Amino acid sequence: MIVALVVAVAADALQIPFQAVPVAPEVIDVVAMALTIGLLGFHVLLLPTFVVEFIPLVDMLPTWTGCVVAVIALRKRAQRAEHEISAPPIVDVTPPKPPRALPPP
Repeated sequence: MIVALVVAVAADALQIPFQAVPVAPEVIDVVAMALTIGLLGFHVLLLPTFVVEFIPLVDMLPTWTGCVVAVIALRKRAQRAEHEISAPPIVDVTPPKPPRALPPP
C-alpha cells in the first residue's frame, strides 16, 4: 500500500513539469495505472481516474493520489466488515449465580 501511494504521488508530481512534452503525461498515466493495478489489484475507481487524467488541465490535480487513498480506505473498511461478520458472537455460558439469601430477622 505504501509503494502504491508513492507511485501515485510520483505520478501526480511528474505531471506538472512534463506538461510541455506532448505525450509524457499520458505515458505517466499509463505507467501509473499499470503499477497501481499491479500493487493494489484492480478496483473500479481506477478506471475513472485513468480517463480523467486525459482531460487537459485536470491531469494536474492529484487524482492518482486521491484514488489510491480511496481504494486503500475502501479495502480496509471491507476487511473490517468481513472480520466483524466472520467472527462468531461472544456468548456468556456461565450459569447465573443463585440469589443471595437474606439474613434471618
